[in-house]
Amino acid sequence: MGGMARDFDIVIVGGGHAGAEAAWAAARMGLRAALVTLRPRTIGQMSCNPAIGGVGKGQIVREIDALGGLMGLAADATGIQFRMLNLGKGPAVWGPRCQSDRHAYAAFVQRALAGLDGLTILAGEVTEVLVQDGCVRGVRYVPAAGGNEDSPGDEAAALEDELRRGAPGASAGAGGRAETLACGAVVVTAGTFLNGAMHLGERTWTGGRYGEPAAVGLTASLAALGVESARLKTGTCPRIAAGTIDYSRCRRQDGDDPPRPFSFLHDRLDVRQAPCWLTDTTPEIHDAVRANLHRAPLYTGQITAAGPRYCPSFETKIVRFADKASHQIFIEPEGRNTDWVYLNGLATSLPVDVQDRIVHLVPGLEHARVLRWGYAIEYDYFPPTQLTATLQTKAVRGLYLAGQVNGTTGYEEAGALGLMAAVNAALQLQGREAFVLRRDQAYIGVMIDDLVTKGISEPYRMFTSRAECRLTLRADNADRRLTDLGRQIGLADDARWAIHQARRQTVGRAEQLLRGTRLDGKSLWDLLQRPDAPLEALLARADDAGRELAALRQAHPDAVESLCIDARYAGYIAREAGAIRQMQQLDAHVLPEWIDYAAVPQLRHEARERLAQVRPRSLGQALRISGITPADITVLTIHLAGRSAERTQGNENSCQYG
Repeated sequence: MGGMARDFDIVIVGGGHAGAEAAWAAARMGLRAALVTLRPRTIGQMSCNPAIGGVGKGQIVREIDALGGLMGLAADATGIQFRMLNLGKGPAVWGPRCQSDRHAYAAFVQRALAGLDGLTILAGEVTEVLVQDGCVRGVRYVPAAGGNEDSPGDEAAALEDELRRGAPGASAGAGGRAETLACGAVVVTAGTFLNGAMHLGERTWTGGRYGEPAAVGLTASLAALGVESARLKTGTCPRIAAGTIDYSRCRRQDGDDPPRPFSFLHDRLDVRQAPCWLTDTTPEIHDAVRANLHRAPLYTGQITAAGPRYCPSFETKIVRFADKASHQIFIEPEGRNTDWVYLNGLATSLPVDVQDRIVHLVPGLEHARVLRWGYAIEYDYFPPTQLTATLQTKAVRGLYLAGQVNGTTGYEEAGALGLMAAVNAALQLQGREAFVLRRDQAYIGVMIDDLVTKGISEPYRMFTSRAECRLTLRADNADRRLTDLGRQIGLADDARWAIHQARRQTVGRAEQLLRGTRLDGKSLWDLLQRPDAPLEALLARADDAGRELAALRQAHPDAVESLCIDARYAGYIAREAGAIRQMQQLDAHVLPEWIDYAAVPQLRHEARERLAQVRPRSLGQALRISGITPADITVLTIHLAGRSAERTQGNENSCQYG
């Protein structure tokens, strides 16, 4: 293969949130792992919003943590404001979120990875995946100029200085002699770096992130292996100096008291919370945008790729919601020891002079000093219908894709995909059964099934509305759903398992008391289903059982609260369970690998094409493919029954006459 060779079990390409979770999972499951990234000191960097979680996204972070991942731990350690979103609605759509210290978050992730046995972090660029007989055998890796001196660590001051200087054009990230890293699996988590093209007004340049180079060789390598690529777009907002904001013209937004942790390893958080602020755009600002749409890269044809519909650029919001007189702007600090502030809701790639006018027309920002302008980036991704449910490519055994290269947007979605890809790569290398989460088990399962079954036409973002089983898939019960599975695959360590067992024991005893203690002829469990029966009032009347339940709540408050939510929604959850059983029955009907969809009589042409493209693993997945109808499933079921009978008869004849 040429060049110096080093042996690993797995190579992870990219050090963003997907790459960090993949490296964490691979090393903790016993693999010899290499994480290759252009700049190790930016591992875990928050490229856009300095926050973790939200509605749908917060559920994913809790699931990552329940399985034994890293993101929840990092969020708890470095959050500066914690809020539970949607508290005015039912628990199924509550979404934990924290404002993060951006530099502290990256430093925490870097220290966590640096402390892992079995993980080697390499500075440089993977330019080629090496394949033999349809299986991954290694990667071609070009070390960064100067070797691996750019090691991970607490680089907040250096990074801030770099961003302040911030010339967008970056020097090449790699410049050494090519080496071969031998391995049995590769997880590509390159984010927005693959052939990244940056846009700021009429100006364009290559890059994967502000001030950093793009990765220009890997897409062509994967294309040669039969993996198709396409383009997507994302963007970010201007950053301003905190000391130049007139907060008297803004509305203060404080965190929850007490703050609720993300990680199930923490019952409580002791954190000094920082405020965020709210302001609004004005008709004058909207007029300034409309007057300059002819200079906006999104409307001149300069940008051609699709961007996220649910996190659009500011200029897109002005066009799409032309009747709205204002839009909210969230003023969010990027950390405790930085002057940088993020303007959430003002993502744009308009020219600098237009951005300057817009920012200074926002109430409270009239005298704001802009530290960095907003920009957009177009990048390569790989349509996810080319993947199996394990996130392995159908084209190459041992090649996995995760994060934004799968067409997703958001740190949380990326982290979950990185973890799942590395887990499945590890299990395959260890000769163990694949780990696939069902739609009724986790939001992670919903996301992966959506991606590999339906594909995307725009960057995928998780919402609670995507899940059929929202009452079951709550943020509060992710440990009860997933930590046993995390233990089985070898990701949940002894410390997490001990805490989980203690919480489980508490929940078990609390459920016994709720079901076994009666008031007014009904159990506490049944009484909790009444909207006018708060738990505190019931406990006050329940004597010894009430006192024991109160003590259990004191020991593990979130665990007992989660159980009480089960009780309050027991009737709804029972109805949801019926739909889950139907889904499981269809998913249990595994489709044979030998099926030729083109040869199925009475199957519509569109159905043949879509089924052949996705090659679903089950009837349930087949039914969820866009364009497939229940009638198609009926035709397929009848065909399979007939073919199975023919194959059985053929086997019998072979045995009889062979």
